[in-house]
Amino acid sequence: MSKQLLIYTRAQAVSSQRHREWSVKSGASYEFAREVNSLPLTAVEFMSSAAEYPIVFAGSDDQLMPLAVMGVRDKENLFIDADGKLDASYVPAFLRRYPFVFSSQDDGDNFTLCIDETFSGCNQENLGERLFDSEGEQTQYLKSVLEFLKEYQIHFARTQAFSKKLKDLGLLEPMGAQFTPPSGEKLTLTGFYAVNRQKLKELPSEELEQLVKNDGMELIYLHLHSLRNFNTMLTKIGVEKAAVDAPEKEAEIVA
Repeated sequence: MSKQLLIYTRAQAVSSQRHREWSVKSGASYEFAREVNSLPLTAVEFMSSAAEYPIVFAGSDDQLMPLAVMGVRDKENLFIDADGKLDASYVPAFLRRYPFVFSSQDDGDNFTLCIDETFSGCNQENLGERLFDSEGEQTQYLKSVLEFLKEYQIHFARTQAFSKKLKDLGLLEPMGAQFTPPSGEKLTLTGFYAVNRQKLKELPSEELEQLVKNDGMELIYLHLHSLRNFNTMLTKIGVEKAAVDAPEKEAEIVA
């Protein structure tokens, strides 16, 4: 299995034959995400994430998903400090599920639970939580991991449908941002999409009503409000304000 979605280096299917003696010791370190400048978010996470991370959209067609932006350079995460701790109140579910992940070989009809064997907390010294008991049966810990990933997958699929709906309505347009840190280098962040406020206002009344009824409108405004976090995030690299080329053509996003 390839390095799936940013942080998984060597994900192998969990089995009692291969992992019978394995344990997982989780800690407070998110060192494994240090080189990740954005992470997928599910729609249910918008409320918790919008206060800290800029939420944008990226991808195409069925792969279109919301992302929490965490850095402005490649392989940079401004929310991971020198000790590997996350400098934020909310931890995205994408990080919380690590080192586990679902893999599918049939376009999502069936899923296999995998574990990134390179995770520093994986061990065979009985440190942390065992994956299997002495009889080779799943422990309660592993069962809870499965339930968490099942729930995550449900929300992931719903979020993909929501993202596709925004695209089908013609609401998403490219956005970009330029930053000039004290070093003088000009940084450009592109490849993302945001909802265009004017196009949202111009939607037919029945489409607007549907967005309100299915909570899509709330998600849209949480997304738009979160874009202000570009400026608060940039204080981490000494930039006072970001010049943003947003769909509504505003010159700046003011925190």
